[in-house]
Amino acid sequence: MTTEVAGRRKFLPRRPASGLPARRRPASGLPASRRPASHLPGGSLTLGTVVLWLSVIVLLPLAAVLSRSLSDGPAEFWDAVTDPRALATLRVTVQVSVVAALINVVMGTVIAWVLVRDDFPGKSVVNALIDLPFALPTIVASLVLLSLYGPMSPVGITLNATKAGVVLALAFVTLPFVVRAVQPVLIELDREVEEAAASLGASNLVIFRRVVLPVLLPSILSGAGLAFSRALGEFGSVVLIGGNIPGETQIASQLIREQIETDQPVDAAAISVVLLLIAFVVLFVLRISGSRLARREEQK
Repeated sequence: MTTEVAGRRKFLPRRPASGLPARRRPASGLPASRRPASHLPGGSLTLGTVVLWLSVIVLLPLAAVLSRSLSDGPAEFWDAVTDPRALATLRVTVQVSVVAALINVVMGTVIAWVLVRDDFPGKSVVNALIDLPFALPTIVASLVLLSLYGPMSPVGITLNATKAGVVLALAFVTLPFVVRAVQPVLIELDREVEEAAASLGASNLVIFRRVVLPVLLPSILSGAGLAFSRALGEFGSVVLIGGNIPGETQIASQLIREQIETDQPVDAAAISVVLLLIAFVVLFVLRISGSRLARREEQK
């Protein structure tokens, strides 16, 4: 549509037949149908609620523990964490947590593979049992393990008051982390690539190592980090079967409880801070590594 203005033609915007103004693109340059929509009302209110909740549940308790650990000064904090017994307990805690996490990296990946790729009677029951350590009180797990592998073991295997018993207890409570991290990735994995590799003569081991494992590795690292962090602070599942032998089977949570009972709250808070730092560093490193591996796979 045009009109004459001072001898020149002026083009007017064409309107749709309905008489409504033409739809404009949003400022971002994307069509309105492709703009990300918020499904929660009151974005600022929702964000404030999240920050407040995280502060009450996570940040304030962590700040309180850190403040308590430094209440007698940095020198006392250092003396508490470098005490020979504390160092021995931290060493044992990290050792058994690493072993338990590595066991679950292997077995958790295998279990996830079987649950996704194989069909067998009772599959739904097995899938439900994976989450049992989340629901079962950990002290019950320790009692069951002690009954099965204690001095009166019905199977003739005695593991109480040994590192093997502690590792077994930690492997039990941390099993779901790797399985539930790997399982959804396996479900979404495109099997056509595996079939193409098999048609080219690749063996099952080569297909898993070159095709499947690179895709699963970020989720495996994530599950391993969660399993390690969970084992690092575990108490209930090892309280009976562990034996609480200093320098042998005593883990950090047991030492912390002992220090609280003997009126050493500052020392207990100092060891708690060390555990938090170890868990944070491990989770941070594994998260960064997993993100880089995922980006590398996307670029291929």
